[in-house]
Amino acid sequence: MSVIEHLLKPHVRDLGDFTVRRLLPAATTQTVGPFIFFDHMGPVAMEPGHGIDVRPHPHIGLATVTYLFEGEIMHRDSLGSEQVIRPGDVNWMTAGRGIAHSERSPDASREAGPRLHGIQTWVALPQAHEADPPSFHHHPGATLPHIELPGVRMTVIAGDAFGAESPVRVYGRTLYVAIEIDAGASLVIPADHVQRGIYAVDGTIALDGEAVPTEHLVVLTPGEPVTLTASEPARVMLLGGDPTDGRRYIFWNFVASSKEAIEEASQRWQDDQFPHVPGETERIPLPQRRP
Repeated sequence: MSVIEHLLKPHVRDLGDFTVRRLLPAATTQTVGPFIFFDHMGPVAMEPGHGIDVRPHPHIGLATVTYLFEGEIMHRDSLGSEQVIRPGDVNWMTAGRGIAHSERSPDASREAGPRLHGIQTWVALPQAHEADPPSFHHHPGATLPHIELPGVRMTVIAGDAFGAESPVRVYGRTLYVAIEIDAGASLVIPADHVQRGIYAVDGTIALDGEAVPTEHLVVLTPGEPVTLTASEPARVMLLGGDPTDGRRYIFWNFVASSKEAIEEASQRWQDDQFPHVPGETERIPLPQRRP
């Protein structure tokens, strides 16, 4: 019996200066644990003077989680937060009932020609917390648990794993770990969490001997430990946790357990009723709905 319940292929989206590979949501799987959105950004090296410029845009009902392997992003939000995120750090922004933010390359890295490589995910908030006040928390890499095993190095980004727990506040049982594994090394992934997914960022890996294509997300069969092996140096993201408490609706940057909440947030953004990001004058307009 295969340990792979679903194998999700990436959908590549061109954002101008760089591309992203989107794995969640997928047609067969909306979520893995609380994770409802998964984008692999880059790797990309931009020309001097260029950079990413994601203008202010809104969110509700979710938490954004940014984790970089390379490069820098300046985060600004409507709470007044202004924070550069660097490799190994965690930016966790809880949208709750509504927040706006922008993401841009810092001026210093823009001058040199910025590089960017990382993962951006959204966590669907439990229904009881969908309308919480928005908040933003930055966690330097040095504050996160780091685990070393023979040929394996891990960072627990959020939640609990391998006997360690991240200081990042979560809203339910969560699994989110960055793993580097050497050629010939192996790691047993325990069945401690209800749902588990493994994303092969780069390198060649296998699960119980079954090869996993690079840049694909594997949803594991529940309830059984799985052995991860690498035939060359590889980087892997392990994610999951308890499933969401019911279906979620998604439109643009909004996630909610009701269509009415999506409609209300869309109208608020259309009417410029979201709080503004200090120092920003641009905004991304509400897109046309798909039929």
